[in-house]
Amino acid sequence: MSRSQAEKAAIHEHIVDLAAARFREVGLNGIGVADLMKEAGRTGGGFYKHFESREKLVEEALQCAFDKRASALEKYTEPDSTLTMSDLVERYLSERHLNDPGSGCAFAALVNDVARSSDPVREMYAQGLEKEFATLASLSSAKQSAKKRAQAVMAMCTLVGAIGLARAVKDEDMTAEILNVGKTLLKALDA
Repeated sequence: MSRSQAEKAAIHEHIVDLAAARFREVGLNGIGVADLMKEAGRTGGGFYKHFESREKLVEEALQCAFDKRASALEKYTEPDSTLTMSDLVERYLSERHLNDPGSGCAFAALVNDVARSSDPVREMYAQGLEKEFATLASLSSAKQSAKKRAQAVMAMCTLVGAIGLARAVKDEDMTAEILNVGKTLLKALDA
């Protein structure tokens, strides 16, 4: 790969990483191409050197976010891992995740935007969700695979719902209540 090709690839990756974070912070329609490119240190006109459309950027950014999430979850599923579903729940329903959607879970941050998106974006989200379900099922203490799957779906629904509701309200007591009830429910599920 020539130097200019390597530079172009690095710039492309930077734009995708930035878009993945910004979309999680402000939604898929919360930032335009020109502002995103400016944040990336590029001109708006350079966008089409990297992406054939905004839709393609959205797809790549989602894939980037899902890949990062999968990578972060690997430590839970490694054969010698001592991390449990309870550990994952504590981390997911934490104040840090609550206050930093840009580096958090894209499933929670973008659920409503994706529901109104194109079929390819929705399909990509569904594929990522399937992988998430598989990871959560592998952490389940259930013995039967159907029950593991059901617990994984229930856990994901509770995680996404709790963090979403907690982000939506400004009342700190209600936010804490939502997160604590989510934690209690999921820890009981895994007991």
